[in-house]
Amino acid sequence: MANTKSALKRMKQAEIRRQRNKQVKTRIKNAVRKFLSSLEGDDQEVSRQNLISAVKVIDKAASKGVIHKRTAARKKSRLAKKLNQSRQAG
Repeated sequence: MANTKSALKRMKQAEIRRQRNKQVKTRIKNAVRKFLSSLEGDDQEVSRQNLISAVKVIDKAASKGVIHKRTAARKKSRLAKKLNQSRQAG
């Protein structure tokens, strides 16, 4: 338990930030999962739209500082690569 008032406040702030970061990371995972599942289908347009929405969620998380900007770039690059590979295969 915190000994000082400032430590108590810091503890509360850290918990609030942890909850917020958890929500954002879950949103990223869900968007990526939705995109990957849309690759299974035949409709390329739906996959492209899901990629755009996933990229938007990833960019938002990076701008808030939840994930690092290079991590965001890496995730977006890998998703785009998967879309391009599915287009060539199909």
